[in-house]
Amino acid sequence: MPGRSSTRRLSPDGFAYGAAAGLAVDLLVGDPRRGHPVAAFGRAAAAVENRLHHDHRGWGALYTAVCAGSTVALGALAARAVRNRPAVAVALTAASVWAVVGGTTLGREARAIGGALAAGDLDVARERLPHLCGRDPQSLDGPAMARAVVESVAENTSDAVVGALFWGAVAGVPGLVGFRAVNTLDAMVGHKSPRHRRFGWASARLDDVAGWPGARLTAVLATVAGGDPRGALNAWRADAAKHPSPNAGPVEASFAGALGIRLGGTLSYGGRVEHRPVLNGEGRAVEVTDIDRAVRLSRRVTGLTLAACVGGRLIIGALAASTRKRRNA
Repeated sequence: MPGRSSTRRLSPDGFAYGAAAGLAVDLLVGDPRRGHPVAAFGRAAAAVENRLHHDHRGWGALYTAVCAGSTVALGALAARAVRNRPAVAVALTAASVWAVVGGTTLGREARAIGGALAAGDLDVARERLPHLCGRDPQSLDGPAMARAVVESVAENTSDAVVGALFWGAVAGVPGLVGFRAVNTLDAMVGHKSPRHRRFGWASARLDDVAGWPGARLTAVLATVAGGDPRGALNAWRADAAKHPSPNAGPVEASFAGALGIRLGGTLSYGGRVEHRPVLNGEGRAVEVTDIDRAVRLSRRVTGLTLAACVGGRLIIGALAASTRKRRNA
C-alpha cells in the first residue's frame, strides 16, 4: 500500500533536512571535547580487539564483522524504531550526521597548525600535528608539515565527510554509522604494523571498498570546486594510480591539481620512512597559505556533496514513483 511504504524509510526531503541540520551543528560546534560517539566506539573496538586478537586474517575478519556489523545493526534498529515518526527520524539523521562527520574540527586543527607555522613556532605545530595525522612530527620541517596538513585535509574530506554522506544517502542512519565504524577500524588496526599486518587486513580491505565511491565523488567535486578544473582532472588522471592507497590517490591528486600545488614525496610513519610518488609534478611546493586554501576547498566540496546526495535521492525517488505508477496503471 502506498501509505504504508512511505513510512518505511526516511523520505528524500527528510534526509535533506536531517543531513543539513547535522552539518549545521557540526559547523557551529564541531566535535565534542568529551563523550564523542566515535571515541566511544573506538574504546569498545579496542576492548573487542583485546579479546579476539590473533595474528591471523580469519580472526581479524571476525573482529571486523563484530564491530562493524553490530554498529550497522544498532543504526538499523534505531532507524526502524522511529520510521513512523518523521520529525524524530529527521532528528536521528541530524544527530548521526553530526556524530560521524568531522569537517569543522578538521578545518580548525589544520588552521591552528597553519597559524603556528606562519608564526614560525615549529614546536607548537609539531605538538598539534598528531591531532590531524599519524606522521612523525619530529622528522618534519615547516614545509613538510604544511604538505602533511594539506594532504590530511584532502584525505579526511573524503573519509570524514563525503564518504559518510554518500553512504547516508544510500542507506540512511545504518550507512552513516557503518561507514564511520569501518573507517575507524581501519585507522585503529588497518596499518601494517607487526601486530596488525594480518589481523587488520580485513578492516583495511573493507575500508578500501567502502571508501571507493566517496573518494571518487570527492575527486569529482574538488575538480569542479577548485580554482583549476583542468589541472585537477589532469593530475587525477596522471598521478592518482601512483599512490599506494586506491582511495587517497584520486583525492590528493585532484586537490593538488585544483590548488596548483605538488603533493607526495618522502614521509615517516611510526619510524618507518616511505617515499611516495609526487602528485601533480607541474605544481609548486606547498606553502603555509595553502592550508587555508585547502580548508576552503574542503568546505566547498562538503556543500556540493550534500547537494549531490540529496539530488540523487530525489531523482531515484522520482524514478521509483514513476515505475510504481506504471505498474499500477
